[in-house]
Amino acid sequence: MNLSRSRTLRLAGTLAAGSFAIWLSYQLSPGDRSLYTLMGLYAIVAIGLSLLIGFAGQISLGQGAFYALGAYTAGILTVGLDPDDRLVSEAGIDPALAVVAAPILTGLVAAVIGVPLLRLRGHYLAFATLALHLILLAAIFAQSGFTGGQDPGLAVIEPLEIFGLQITGVTGGTARHTAIVWGLVLVTLLVALNLVGSRAGRALQAIATSERTAAAAGINVSAYKLRLFVLSAGLAGLAGALYAFMLQFLSPDAFGVFLSIQFVVMVAVGGLGSVYGAVVGAVAITWLEHELRELGARPSLLGFDLPDQAPQVFSVGVFAVILIVVILFFPRGLLPALGDGIRRLRPVRHEN
Repeated sequence: MNLSRSRTLRLAGTLAAGSFAIWLSYQLSPGDRSLYTLMGLYAIVAIGLSLLIGFAGQISLGQGAFYALGAYTAGILTVGLDPDDRLVSEAGIDPALAVVAAPILTGLVAAVIGVPLLRLRGHYLAFATLALHLILLAAIFAQSGFTGGQDPGLAVIEPLEIFGLQITGVTGGTARHTAIVWGLVLVTLLVALNLVGSRAGRALQAIATSERTAAAAGINVSAYKLRLFVLSAGLAGLAGALYAFMLQFLSPDAFGVFLSIQFVVMVAVGGLGSVYGAVVGAVAITWLEHELRELGARPSLLGFDLPDQAPQVFSVGVFAVILIVVILFFPRGLLPALGDGIRRLRPVRHEN
């Protein structure tokens, strides 16, 4: 099979899978649709993070911060502020414009802080981005008049409308919101695939192989890393903005530090640098986290009474085990390892 035919089949398969994902948005019950929407939002974040880790070699534990920044940007712009920087209902801009502004602002913030942060490597960068998440959470709590804080929180009541079609709200259709989320997953996936196959993608692959060799070949390593950092942050900001209109309520409890770790686990499971794997990892881990929380919410398990903290303990414990197993035994990710195993099982063809 030649290369062009392989790309055509891959594109056709991607479009078919994306169309099915959008169609499925209208077939699910409201409860299942909420989980399905969250899967799509996390998939958008995971695609950007997979590119950042897989090609730029930058382990970021701050994607949850960019996700929260996008959510609060969209929420605050929609609600609006009075002259004293206090939240005022019905004083903001159009929700659709707020959704557009959120990834732009998030990308600008990433561009500013990325210059000093990306000088760090390995666990130093991971800790620095984790600190960024903690700083943002502290700011949300401290500036409660600006962000709503934890109590009363930020209510984004204004519905999201696109071209006169209501997407969220009581009279709108949440299925439309879910369909738009998965439509954006498809667009993000296609953009990422095009990036990987482009000249910039080849430069990123060279950087992933050896930064010194790439620099010797004339590739501006720092510039490519920064651009990828901004892209991944912008995607997280876009997903966060859409999340703000999913529940139409924001609280810092929804953006804990564990969220950033969860994004890393999704990428590790799907495979570093694998855009398809990022989507699979996001769907699998989101579903697993939901099931673990439901399991921990039971009054007892195997004859033992469960404490109130059981849902969170189950999630953290299982994800920690998954991350350790992947790092030790499947460094390329579970999905690539599964693909390698299937290829080994294929019978070898001997030419006469």
